[in-house]
Amino acid sequence: MPAGSSQKPNVLLILTDDQGYGDYSCTGNPWLRTPNLDKLYSESVRLHDFHLDPMCAPSRAALLTGKYSAKAGVWSTLSGRYFLNRDIPTMADHFKTAGYRTGMFGKWHMGDSDRYLPHDRGFDEALYHGGGVIGEIPDYWDNDYFNSTLMRNGNSEVFTDKYCTDIWFDETISFIERHTTASPDKPFFCYLSTNAPHWPHDVHENYSNYYLEQGLPESRAKFYGMIANIDENFGRLNTYLKSKDLDQNTILLFMGDNGTDAGASVDSAGHMTSGFNAGMRGKKCWAYDGGHRNLCIIRWPNGGLAQGPSQDVDRLTAHIDLLPTLLDLCNITSSDQSSDETESLLDGWSLADLLRGDDSAYYAGRTLVVHNQQKDNPVKFKDYEVLTEDWRLAQSSEWGEGTLELTDKRNDPGQRHNLLESHGDIANELKRSYEEWWSEISKGFNQSWPFYLGLNSEIVTMTAHAWHSITRRDGIYAQSHCRTGEIHNGYLLIEIEQKSRFEFRLRRWPKEIDTPIRSGVTGRSGVPYVSDFEPGLALKIHTAKFHVESHPSGNLVVDESVAVGEQMCYAAFQVHLDTGLYRILTTFIDDENNERGAYYLDVMPV
Repeated sequence: MPAGSSQKPNVLLILTDDQGYGDYSCTGNPWLRTPNLDKLYSESVRLHDFHLDPMCAPSRAALLTGKYSAKAGVWSTLSGRYFLNRDIPTMADHFKTAGYRTGMFGKWHMGDSDRYLPHDRGFDEALYHGGGVIGEIPDYWDNDYFNSTLMRNGNSEVFTDKYCTDIWFDETISFIERHTTASPDKPFFCYLSTNAPHWPHDVHENYSNYYLEQGLPESRAKFYGMIANIDENFGRLNTYLKSKDLDQNTILLFMGDNGTDAGASVDSAGHMTSGFNAGMRGKKCWAYDGGHRNLCIIRWPNGGLAQGPSQDVDRLTAHIDLLPTLLDLCNITSSDQSSDETESLLDGWSLADLLRGDDSAYYAGRTLVVHNQQKDNPVKFKDYEVLTEDWRLAQSSEWGEGTLELTDKRNDPGQRHNLLESHGDIANELKRSYEEWWSEISKGFNQSWPFYLGLNSEIVTMTAHAWHSITRRDGIYAQSHCRTGEIHNGYLLIEIEQKSRFEFRLRRWPKEIDTPIRSGVTGRSGVPYVSDFEPGLALKIHTAKFHVESHPSGNLVVDESVAVGEQMCYAAFQVHLDTGLYRILTTFIDDENNERGAYYLDVMPV
């Protein structure tokens, strides 16, 4: 905190989904209009060589813990590998311990059951949707961006005719207003995490028509329209903060969670073919800079942050730096550690001096590593980049052509010229850095975070979104996959905390619509500004199987089957389980001998 200040600053962290570095007018986008964010940009310190993970859940895990995402237990958006390590305190935990009121509004994607939800992880108040985006399998059935059933601290709440981004900003303003009115001397920490502009690109035409009229493809025009709506909402929030004199002592951070998605199209080598990505190679998911470099904007008028030319920071920074930075700026330690001890447990560095214009002590030899796994079990050398302030060593194997490339960051920011042969010594040094990094993070690859079941549990719902060992590259994640009856399967990991008898109910459709397993469901079309929902297919499923093994030994515990009747909404199995970890495999078999998992599994103690 500034010298002489006794009031800890508020913290407002805004994270958008799939908005990349080039998705602002202030970073040179020739089509997009973001006047309110441009104004914020002009008032703030701007981190230009700022990196996250190439996909959303890992970025969130690293941001909230200050650790590389794999250490935090998150290296995929699916496969049960998005459950945040319960032994690592979150940013909200640190602020709550320091006496802050904490709130979270929007996308969570760090686990969809008890022990993992935001109100279990340090947030006093939380309103959120299920899964990684509205309309995924863990989300309430048939939710869309204009009409949705959301969860407030674990209880459902219906929102009608209200756009999701508007809801998140409204709730943020309400949280701040209620808190500062009731406890004006107590600071707040608020995490506003929009699901926009992530697909589906559904937005009112008032925001997208301008971009359609410029001749942009429909998907990109709607993507930009969603960002225009974010910009409008941010302007409204910023006006509120200023009207309440809260802007001066609030640390406000704004960033996206990975590289752009619909803002650019690329070829098989990651080079842009249309759109805008600030000259970078790759986009979301890719290992090149365009997949994970973003803009981080930080404003704190009372904090003595840099002004003038020093507002533009080109030093190598990352999402893992923000937690130690905020702890430093707010003079916060954990309840039982000194500030130095707290930071030593984190992978990131405090940027406090850098934000105030002093980079004299910032280590020029810093090395960072980024990778994209999207697998149940991580694979070495898959889609990674080693970064220094001068060089990039990248191999984009699944999302690119798989060539190992060394590029000069300062003279070739578009990463077009491979200098691997001419600068082999540098490449070897960066390879060694990768090996050291992999050796460190791989210690956490044996961690598995289960669904917890106990005597006091209400119904626990597990979904295909969390299947381990999935057989499809992208997994099963959307409600549309349930509608088409995708033929895939994987196991779920559970932990029994108190031995008991449990009933497991295998469903094709979620309990909120309670539809027979064999039946189809109606589609939905013609709703203004909302993507159509195709009809759900009827399937001639005749058998349900339930298989339980101990974990990790694989010893068989249960292997049973029942016939599926015409009107059965679920197939029920009751089994006694002792304390411990188990793998659950569910299977529906149809008349063509296709085997697919039960997309929904409800469990309760008997």
